[in-house]
Amino acid sequence: MELVFYKYQGTGNDFVMLDDRERKFNDQDLDQVRRLCDRKFGIGADGLILIRNHPEFDFEMIYFNADASQSMCGNGARCAVAFSAFLGIVEEKTRFLAIDGPHEAIIRGGEVELLMGEVTAFETKDQDYFVNTGSPHHIRMVEQVGDYPVFEQGRSIRYDQCYAPSGTNVNFMEKLAKDEVFVRTYERGVENETLSCGTGVTAAALVFGTENEVNDVKIRTLGGKLRVKFKGNPQSGFHDIWLIGPAEQVFSGKIKL
Repeated sequence: MELVFYKYQGTGNDFVMLDDRERKFNDQDLDQVRRLCDRKFGIGADGLILIRNHPEFDFEMIYFNADASQSMCGNGARCAVAFSAFLGIVEEKTRFLAIDGPHEAIIRGGEVELLMGEVTAFETKDQDYFVNTGSPHHIRMVEQVGDYPVFEQGRSIRYDQCYAPSGTNVNFMEKLAKDEVFVRTYERGVENETLSCGTGVTAAALVFGTENEVNDVKIRTLGGKLRVKFKGNPQSGFHDIWLIGPAEQVFSGKIKL
């Protein structure tokens, strides 16, 4: 079987995109998912995204991490919206379904503005935080995050007993200005640091915004710049959370399965 694929990236978070509206891809073959995401023996990506029809939404996004586990992916969702526009499924605005429920999005130029789900899971852990933005995230404020041992510390926290058995994603952030933060993320499912993580920067922005009393946060990642706007607080919950940033097609091709 020959598979047509497209490669997308959002601030360096990269994905293999498949138009699966005819349901030809076997999403139960997890070994195949892992092979496609393998950077040595496959196409290579942080995750695989299937675009499917849905009777109540413009489309449904099925997301797999590189290890074939499933979760919500903010940057992946932004890329899915851009890909769906490329396929002619949507235009400027869309409403689609992901693993954590319905989402809305707006395309403005080369950027996709994604409405994230409401957040009620916001906990303090000593001097750190835990926030669930569709995927679980541990947040730690550090100094000089550019030199911080993200892989070693991230892996240690990801497998900490308090997060067993599923584990968590881990984010380290450094304050750059009153409304700007630099975030680096160790991603569960990729089991490494990624250049950017949409649900991670969203979680970090909620923590940073709460601590600094701002609700429009600029985020710098290794892969580029993002922005998060939100309303609410830890006591009543967060809502109207928008993740904003670029999403672009890098290349397309065919691969034999």
